[in-house]
Amino acid sequence: MKSLNIENLCFEAGLFSAQESRHPEPSLFGVTDGKAVGTYLEHKFRAYLLANGYNFAQGNSANGIDFPDILVDMKVTSIRQPQSSCPFKSARQKIYGLGYSLIIFVYDKNDDETLRTATLKISNTVFVEAKHTADFQMTKGLRDILANEGNIDDLTAYILEKNLPVDDIELNNLANEIQNNPPVQGYLTISNALQWRLQYSRVIEKAGIVDGVLVVYKGYCA
Repeated sequence: MKSLNIENLCFEAGLFSAQESRHPEPSLFGVTDGKAVGTYLEHKFRAYLLANGYNFAQGNSANGIDFPDILVDMKVTSIRQPQSSCPFKSARQKIYGLGYSLIIFVYDKNDDETLRTATLKISNTVFVEAKHTADFQMTKGLRDILANEGNIDDLTAYILEKNLPVDDIELNNLANEIQNNPPVQGYLTISNALQWRLQYSRVIEKAGIVDGVLVVYKGYCA
């Protein structure tokens, strides 16, 4: 058995994406539920890794991510609305990142009415390093404030303006932490909710252009 690491995860994800883009799947014909499509692809990719001799810890609801031993979560999303939900742990995730990396499979589902099969054409597979999984606008704004000699009051005002879900104590602690430990630029769009809503349009656009957002696979969707 081979140990799974980020390098071979990305390598295999690229091969898998190309393979899956050509695979007609009868069980997905007529399926419009994105969650069902995501579950199908997640299970199939894990089975693919196991079939290719990789040894890895299986994710579960307790740890919340798909590959906990290498701190990577798998996301599957339609190119028509590239987004998904994510467990909310702390407001600071929007500033300092989710705490784990993401591998994101973006698909365009095509049904063949004659053959009654569906094909998931993978348009993009992108890997986002953990330190770059914070919110783009939040981190950019905070970094700009610090670059312009902003102080604790400026940071606090900005966080309040962005409606980050924090109480007064956490707000003050965060502002002090940001001043002493400026956040790295994030590239996700993270919407406030009971669960974070992650949006991926920017990471798709920036993959291969900025540090920490890597092109794993780029296909073509007609």
